[in-house]
Amino acid sequence: MVSNEHRYVIIGAGPAGVQLSYYLQQHGADYLTLESGDSPGGFFRRFPRHRRLISLNKVHTDSTDPEIRLRWDWNSLLNDSPDLLFPNFSKEYLPAADDLVRYLAEFQRHYQLNISFGTTVEQITRTADGFTLRTDQGEVRARCLIVATGWGKPFVPAIKGIEHAIGYEDMVVDPEEYEGQRVLVIGKGNSAFETASAILGRASMVHLASRHPLKLAWNTKHPGDVRGQYGAILDSYQFKTLHSVLDCTIDEIRPVDGRFQVSITYTHADGETAVLDYHKVVRCTGFQMDTSLFDETCRPDMVRDDRMPDLRPDWQSTNVDGLYFAGTIAQARDVKHASSPFIDGFRYNLRTFTRMLRERYEDVPLSYATTPADPASLTKLMLDRVNWSSALWTQFEYLCDAFVRDDTTGDFRHYEDLPEDYAVERFADATQWYTLALRWGRDEYGDVFAIERHPTPDRARESAFIHPVIRRYRGTELLAEQHLLEDLLAEWRRPDRHVEPLVEFLSKDFTNGS
Repeated sequence: MVSNEHRYVIIGAGPAGVQLSYYLQQHGADYLTLESGDSPGGFFRRFPRHRRLISLNKVHTDSTDPEIRLRWDWNSLLNDSPDLLFPNFSKEYLPAADDLVRYLAEFQRHYQLNISFGTTVEQITRTADGFTLRTDQGEVRARCLIVATGWGKPFVPAIKGIEHAIGYEDMVVDPEEYEGQRVLVIGKGNSAFETASAILGRASMVHLASRHPLKLAWNTKHPGDVRGQYGAILDSYQFKTLHSVLDCTIDEIRPVDGRFQVSITYTHADGETAVLDYHKVVRCTGFQMDTSLFDETCRPDMVRDDRMPDLRPDWQSTNVDGLYFAGTIAQARDVKHASSPFIDGFRYNLRTFTRMLRERYEDVPLSYATTPADPASLTKLMLDRVNWSSALWTQFEYLCDAFVRDDTTGDFRHYEDLPEDYAVERFADATQWYTLALRWGRDEYGDVFAIERHPTPDRARESAFIHPVIRRYRGTELLAEQHLLEDLLAEWRRPDRHVEPLVEFLSKDFTNGS
């Protein structure tokens, strides 16, 4: 039997549930994590199907600083043990999923987190002072409930005849199964390209198809878009091998004489239609959160084709007070933007989230440091942060540092790693405050490998690479924005390019009587 009542209850012991458990345990919080499996990371025991992660594991860097090294270590959970970093479990640049499973198990063993394994949550009900969870091991009550279940089920698009497609979750992964066959892969994300790449040399023809154009990660800067290691099928498409990437609507899938006829309407061809013949159709259309656990008292509002919960800036459900989400399903505020769906992003989100929870439920104020209202001092502090912080690096354009002027003392309160939309909401009454974040530059690059650069401070706004941006607010009103020039090695300390322009920007605010 699991213990009955806790301030915080977490559902799910994947990477997010384990990371949040660690944070709460380090603070001595009253928490319990419920996990249906017998060990952490159950999703990664099955996915990705071809057992190779897309999260980078850059073991060798020029830096010896552990914080900076985390910028390129996409799989480690944050913790205080130098031995519990993922590069100690794998040296491969694109590591095996089994190594992540092994890492999570060792993390749990080392810290002895309060996780009840083999406990399945069957139903969640809202009560006057929290939530009641019915499990197969008894009833559990929570003042605050955090759902970290990850993707619960496949997303199945509304296509006539989609039941005839084999799901990514059920497909045979042995390439021999597709020898000499014509295969349609529905979807153009990483799971679709993973599948196509695995059978490319065996199938006679592989088509990837979806309504929307292909998004390549090197263009979008989002690690969830199609990654460069799957480029072979794009080569094959352009070299006329009959492997193809199709922008089309799939109208119907029909079984005919042991094969499948698929009716499509091309997206960019004035409504042209076609009927194509395949031996197999494989559905690789991603996943969605399973909401069947929630009864009518606490069913969260969902967004993006009901794939994920709608969130407030503090990762709380928009319609159920006290219900929060963590990990890959908690990406609605920055979907297809920073790295919130991935370990290297949500590990920082959860560190901030823990501070927010403790403020609300334990009356522990959100921590901050104090710095004098001096342009030179502020400049040094801001540049120190962007040159060091792995959180700002990874969660670009989402997490920021906030510097808020105290109208009584005149000093600035420095808050680290806040979602910018949360900061704007929280500091709505502040008369002078700044955000500091790392951002990409122009939205349109043309050829991303042949960008025309203008390396002068007065044109820093045109920087294409990641670079610091400081925003000045009055309450919720954005008043001014200062870009600092990009740098190949991500070192922003040059006097003429970084220090002096920032001092000048801040000095104008103070000399204007702010």
